[in-house]
Amino acid sequence: MPATRHTTTAPVPLRERRRAAAAQEILDAAERQIGEQGPAALSLRAVARSLGMTVQALYHYFPNRDALVTALIAKAYGELSDALQAAADAERAAPSSAPRLVAVAEAYRDWGVARPEHFQLLYGTPLRYYAAPAEGPTTQAVRRMGAVFQRELFAGFSPAQLAAADVPPLSPPYREHLEQLPLHAQGDLPPAAVALFLSAWGHVHGLVVLEVFGHTAYLGAHQAEVFRTSVRMMLEDVHRRIPAA
Repeated sequence: MPATRHTTTAPVPLRERRRAAAAQEILDAAERQIGEQGPAALSLRAVARSLGMTVQALYHYFPNRDALVTALIAKAYGELSDALQAAADAERAAPSSAPRLVAVAEAYRDWGVARPEHFQLLYGTPLRYYAAPAEGPTTQAVRRMGAVFQRELFAGFSPAQLAAADVPPLSPPYREHLEQLPLHAQGDLPPAAVALFLSAWGHVHGLVVLEVFGHTAYLGAHQAEVFRTSVRMMLEDVHRRIPAA
């Protein structure tokens, strides 16, 4: 009888665990500051002071403000993606009368309304002098979130159906640009489907932005119903543009 092989994972060194714990404390403190004062007020000096450490000590974990902001944005996008995926999974496990895309869109709205300061960090006025690293963690986090939305928007449709979607004629330069996008930027969507996706995403996101920034407050408690109705109409329009199999 062959011997059973046991594989063991080397423990993470104590120094690395302590470093990770300290970095997490800094992230948590920065998140609290954003939640209390908004993203524009983010200050490394204030974050360090709240933890009883010097700015110089904080630089051992985050070499500059941009590194900390990048970590905060990537973390926020990760949490938002988790919320969207959880909504899709819950709807898949116990289907309701609404399409899964509606549940995903509502999870997006719920997250933004519940955490307006963090939503502003992602989508509000850009922080002065901050530039996200090209192809860095924030880019990867955005793509993960977009993949959930894209999957549920086009669930059940084949590539051939998506390629034949009825959209207004795309200009040759725009079509060429979409065709040259790398796969990780648009998945394997044909140009017509990318155009539909961008339109649908702008619709959902725009509604949430209006609410988070207070532009639909006059609707009061009806804002959730307005959002759901609008998303359902948008989804019906998108699906009407995709030919039947």
